[in-house]
Amino acid sequence: MQKTEAEKEFEKQIREYELLIHKVCRIYAYSNADRQDLFQEILIQLWKAYPKFKGDSKFSTWLYRVAINTAISGLRKKKDFITSYEPASLPDNITDHNSNQAAEERLQQLHRSIDQLNQVEKAIVMLYMEDRSYEEMEDILGIGQGSLRVKMNRIKEKLRQLTKSNDYGT
Repeated sequence: MQKTEAEKEFEKQIREYELLIHKVCRIYAYSNADRQDLFQEILIQLWKAYPKFKGDSKFSTWLYRVAINTAISGLRKKKDFITSYEPASLPDNITDHNSNQAAEERLQQLHRSIDQLNQVEKAIVMLYMEDRSYEEMEDILGIGQGSLRVKMNRIKEKLRQLTKSNDYGT
C-alpha cells in the first residue's frame, strides 16, 4: 500500500521532533510502560489533528501543544495514569564514582521538586528549560505572556522552597 504525501511528511516531522514527545512523556509519566503508553497516545492524537495543522505556527509549537494537552487530559481522565513511586527509594547510580556526585544529587533534587508541581507548572518549567520564548509558551499553552511570567516567578519560588525542604528531608 502506497503512503500518501501527508503520511510521509507526518512521519518525517515526527522523526525530527521525536525527542520533544519523549520529554513530555518523561515529565508526565514515570514508569517506562506509562511513558510508552503516553507516547503512543500522543502519536495518535497528533495524527488525528495533523490534517488541521495549517502551518500558522511552527510544527514544534503545534506538536508541544497537542502533546501537553494529551498528557494533561490523560491524567484527568485516568487518575492512576501515573504510577507513583518515591524517587528516594530507587537505587543510586553507583556505576561511576568519579562523576560529580553533588551536581547529580542537586539534579535529582530538582527533578523531585518538579515532580511535586501541578500539571500546568510542569509544562511551563519544561518549556522554560527548553529555552522557549514566552511567545512560544503562549502559543503552546494558551496562557498570556504576562500570566506566564508571573507563573514562572511563582514556580521558581516554589521550586526554591521545595528544594530547601528536600535539603532538610522534610
